[in-house]
Amino acid sequence: MPSSKILRGLLALPVLALLSGCNAVVMSPSGDIAAQQRDLIIWSVILMLIVIIPVIVMTFLFAWKYRASANAKYDPEWHHSTMLELLIWTIPLLIIIALGALTWVSTHQLDPYRPLDRIGAGRDVPAETQPLVVEVVALDWKWLFLYPEQGIASVNEMAAPVDRPIQFKLTASTVMNSFFIPALAGQIYAMPGMETKLHAVINKPGEFEGFSANYSGAGFSWMRFKFHGVTNEGFDDWVKKVKTNGTALNRDAYLKLEKPSEREPVRHYATVANGLYDAILNRCVEANRMCMKDVMAIDAQGGLGIPGAFNVASLDEATRKRLGLQDQPVRTYVGAMCGPSDPAFAAPATLTNQTL
Repeated sequence: MPSSKILRGLLALPVLALLSGCNAVVMSPSGDIAAQQRDLIIWSVILMLIVIIPVIVMTFLFAWKYRASANAKYDPEWHHSTMLELLIWTIPLLIIIALGALTWVSTHQLDPYRPLDRIGAGRDVPAETQPLVVEVVALDWKWLFLYPEQGIASVNEMAAPVDRPIQFKLTASTVMNSFFIPALAGQIYAMPGMETKLHAVINKPGEFEGFSANYSGAGFSWMRFKFHGVTNEGFDDWVKKVKTNGTALNRDAYLKLEKPSEREPVRHYATVANGLYDAILNRCVEANRMCMKDVMAIDAQGGLGIPGAFNVASLDEATRKRLGLQDQPVRTYVGAMCGPSDPAFAAPATLTNQTL
């Protein structure tokens, strides 16, 4: 018998060793938004335990009281108890009301699109403080961070000052990903052709892990990055380092970076081409593509019909190869739209008279 206990104890050691390396960052975050989300989880669990614990206790109590060997009172004619009915219905109803109120308030307070009105418990955002804008692009399989205010960019690494609100603008190049820094805030999706937003703040200096929480293909497991919470001086030093050691991120460099790759190292870009993020968002980084926002603007005005669709183009060989279309038939698409007032408009007179 003692030997079996020793054996069980030895078998438990590897499990304890594995658990000792766990870092429950979700329950011990370093950002105010994540801390409020942690508190929401705790209060929700407490409210639900008000029902769960009594049910578990009564399960064992009833099993013991009405066991076969017990001399418990049995009343086959019993059918109603007002007090029991009140307990059964009132307590769950109060819990549902409390959970509903908690959910309604937290849904509005923790809306990722809502600008921050505080940087911590009892600490409002200082007057005239502007958030740090970070434009995030989910690529295959790496993260690109653009800092429009600083004019820099980085791959698989970002930094932000402690206690300064951060405004994330997120999009993706091909498939949907989920942007998640557990120590900072909850996850939010990044999707191609769309922009989502997240407001957050980091309250403690340190190095934190960020990753994609939505499976996106072969390199998903290594789609991770480092988030550095630093002082204002540390952030200025980081920006200076990027500008000193980085290269230029123009449209050609972005198209090369956009190609799928795994285990991508940290890269820095000292300059960023004007309007690059907007072009990524609107799917028109290539010179021969019409921006999605322009197409939507034309559609919103009723479209241009056949006379406006003569300016067609096809993808060049480099783009076709990058997209894996070299073995597919060459297709044409509308490269731009023109109207009757444009000098290049040369629609046949018959079409013009019948259509416009």
